[in-house]
Amino acid sequence: MILYDLRYSARSLAEAAAEARRPWPQSVRRRVDVYCFPRHNRDRGLSRAATLAERRARQRLRARAGVLRRLVNTPTGELALEAADAIDIPPPNHRHGELWLA
Repeated sequence: MILYDLRYSARSLAEAAAEARRPWPQSVRRRVDVYCFPRHNRDRGLSRAATLAERRARQRLRARAGVLRRLVNTPTGELALEAADAIDIPPPNHRHGELWLA
């Protein structure tokens, strides 16, 4: 299989920084040998990996939401809204991300 890509060389990055302009990418042609097709013959390995990644993403989301609940709900019954700003909960990864990266 032959792949075409655009890359920045160290030289083009240095010249662009010296001239205060954007660097110009250079075309790169690569030859790749593929020995394994993950979706060939109904291979279940890819779906298992996607299911495992989705399960881990849900567990991370539940853990972060639990930390947020414990910080916001104080024992006195008042809400500590300032503490909620300290926790960042990124969106969970969907299984389609795992399938796309395969």
